[in-house]
Amino acid sequence: MIRLAHKVQGEGAPVILVHGLFGSMENLGAIARLLAGAGYQVQSLDMRNHGRSPHCDTMDYPSMSRDVLTYMNTTRLEQATLLGHSMGGKTVMQLALDAPDRVKALVVADISPVEYPPHHQSVMAGLAAIGDPAKLTSRQEADAILREYVPEDAVRLFLLKNLVREGDGFAWRINLPVIQASYDKIMAGQSGGPYCGPTLFIKGGASDYIRPEHRQTIARLFPKAELKVIPGTGHWLHAEKPKLFASIVDRFLKAHA
Repeated sequence: MIRLAHKVQGEGAPVILVHGLFGSMENLGAIARLLAGAGYQVQSLDMRNHGRSPHCDTMDYPSMSRDVLTYMNTTRLEQATLLGHSMGGKTVMQLALDAPDRVKALVVADISPVEYPPHHQSVMAGLAAIGDPAKLTSRQEADAILREYVPEDAVRLFLLKNLVREGDGFAWRINLPVIQASYDKIMAGQSGGPYCGPTLFIKGGASDYIRPEHRQTIARLFPKAELKVIPGTGHWLHAEKPKLFASIVDRFLKAHA
């Protein structure tokens, strides 16, 4: 049984936040603070093989959704709103499909319950090229290697947050070998259900993760799904316009209180 690292902020109706691939609870930190300030008890999680949570040899959506359910059982949360971004969105969708009675409402940020083609090849190659992080002498050394594969400064900054000091060198917080070995499962779609509770999909206006051809699958699995689009944002919509993102979530949850 995996016990996930977590952080609790605020008081009120419980909202569980679940981050995406290569991330940690800090990625949704601005949303956590805004929702806590709006009167919710926000419970932010680090997923398995990420952040400060334990490493293990398996990584698929049934396992990750069970991790969240185990957290709810351990903390005696009979029901909560679940909010997930990207991989986290797929995780909370799977939990809602498997245990619908435990989910008061569902918020999915810029992802669909479908299988995606591989699209992290350059990131995987760049992280692999860094090699043994214990041999690094500086974070700048890792950044220089990664730049050959990932030219976007913001993406490298995000990825290298997983690199932490350990002794005279560095170590990965993420379990990179297992993530690499499980990549096909991380790209997998969701099944089961349906979940007939309140569901909100939030799409980045410039992102192509939620596509028109996904509508039929979304409607079948989540028949009460609504869609909101945040113009001028990409896949990182929660970081690009956090106040607007949080206000959309707040209005949705109050409408279904």
